[in-house]
Formats: sequence, structure tokens, C-alpha cells
Amino acid sequence: MRRAYSHLYVHLVWATWERLPLITPQIEKRLYGAIRAKCRELGCEPLAVGGTADHVHLLVRLLPSVSVSQLVKGIKGASSHLMTHEVTPGEFFKWQGGYGAFSVGRESVSRVADYIAHQKEHHHEGKASKNWELADVGEN
Repeated sequence: MRRAYSHLYVHLVWATWERLPLITPQIEKRLYGAIRAKCRELGCEPLAVGGTADHVHLLVRLLPSVSVSQLVKGIKGASSHLMTHEVTPGEFFKWQGGYGAFSVGRESVSRVADYIAHQKEHHHEGKASKNWELADVGEN
């Protein structure tokens, strides 16, 4: 091949500080927009973003030149800065330090994207796992 070719998909999950319900309906659209924008800035393709008041899920097509830790650090930093300086200045907003990262096979991308798109319903119905064990959505 003359150039690199890859299909690397990663499902990322991270929470707000102490799982506080900091992601309100009023800020959700801007927050998710900032997450998508940072992914694109780093050359990665955001495929799905969703979550609840206390955590976020992101499905992304990763470039081989960007590590998972670089991507998450960039997204969390940029989105936290946006929240604290532009969207809700003077209000508390912070992410927890850790995150979950799960590889996703190409054949499972649409199923995982659907799972992410319906996070509020999964949590409302009690179907979502607190430990982010996602075998039921086709994780590899």
C-alpha cells in the first residue's frame, strides 16, 4: 500500500467528577459538539456521542497516529475548558481522571452507535451496566 489504511474503532466512556449530575440538558448539545470538534481536530472521526447527566460515551474511528490516551486527554481538556470558561463560567464542571476504552470490531460499529444513542433510555430502564461491561453490544 502506498499509504496507511486502518479501521480502528474505540468505544470510550468517562464520568463527571464523583459522578455528579453535571451534564444538564442545557449544556449537553454544546458539550457533545465540543467533543466532536476535538475529535476532528485530532484527525479522528466521531461516530456517536451520548450519555447521561454523569457520564459520556463516545464511539470514534481512531487514526493510527493518535493514541487513545492523547485523544481522551484532548477531549476532556477541551470540553472542560469550554464548560468552565464559556458555557457555564463560575460553575463547577470537572471530569474524573479515568476512562474506559473498548475496541470495537467493524461489524459491531452500528450496534455500539445505537447503544450510545440510547443511553438515557438504557439508564432509565436499568439496562446499562455500572461497570461498563459491554459484551451485550458486541464489543471485541
